[in-house]
Amino acid sequence: MVGSSHEALHRIFQKDPTLLTKALQKVLHVPFPEPREIAALNVDLTEIEPVERRVDTLLRAETDEGTYLLVVESQGKADERKRGSWPYYLSYLYEKYRCEPMLIVITQSSATAKWASRPIRFGFPGWDSLTVRPLVLGPDNVPMISDERQAERDVPLAVLSAMTHGRGAQAPAILESLAAALRTIDPDSAAVFVQFVDSCLADPQAKQMWRELMTAIQYFWRHPLAEQVRAEGRDQGLEQGLELGREEGREEGREEGRIEDRQEMILRILEWRRIPVLDADRKRVAACRDLAQLKVWAQRAVHATDATELFDAE
Repeated sequence: MVGSSHEALHRIFQKDPTLLTKALQKVLHVPFPEPREIAALNVDLTEIEPVERRVDTLLRAETDEGTYLLVVESQGKADERKRGSWPYYLSYLYEKYRCEPMLIVITQSSATAKWASRPIRFGFPGWDSLTVRPLVLGPDNVPMISDERQAERDVPLAVLSAMTHGRGAQAPAILESLAAALRTIDPDSAAVFVQFVDSCLADPQAKQMWRELMTAIQYFWRHPLAEQVRAEGRDQGLEQGLELGREEGREEGREEGRIEDRQEMILRILEWRRIPVLDADRKRVAACRDLAQLKVWAQRAVHATDATELFDAE
């Protein structure tokens, strides 16, 4: 079970190794060749001496142009000790496997991304004996995917987007698009992605919104994270829907859960964006049973400057 953003940020590449090569190609614009095969390797770089050294994630990519080791390091903040560790990791891996290592750093912080992208140089100035240039994935270059169709075309990349951009005013649109896209993939993979995102959302409001969005997805309730959500009292409406679903009203229960979830989300987005909501507006949202209409209002809530803008076209 993923328990922290540090772990989730690099383990997503273990779940879908092809995402890493896509990030190299599409985000960092590195002409990395398409792998024929990618395999996860032992991350333990401990030497015979009692000095333990571990990378976060290590993958081997076999391509027509050669074999590469993809070293993924999840970095929460600047740490000058890494400037000595990273060159060591690469040198050790090259010596052990005799193939080219590449260092990819992933972070949720723009400041950390800027720090990590600085070249690491050893030697006399102007005559470097060793230069390491980390490739960095962070909020400044990972695409912000807030369109549902775009998220459906590449769900792992949409997950990475939510993990790196899950804060601020853009978070509702990103999380809502991803929630819709997760319905299009197999439940087991989706459940893992749900946990990755949940682990990375540091903003309490974003985390709460994500968990409320997830209450509308049936497979989520078979995942351990659901137990935590239930314990926090955020599942009453869907539990009723699930009870109906266990009997002959399964589809009715699902629909009811989606409607209640979408109504709650609209109001929370407006509250999150500090937009006043009159009682009449709340009642209008609560009275709507049309899921398509509620979806339109939720999308408008992300950009509205006044609650009445939700209903302007009606």
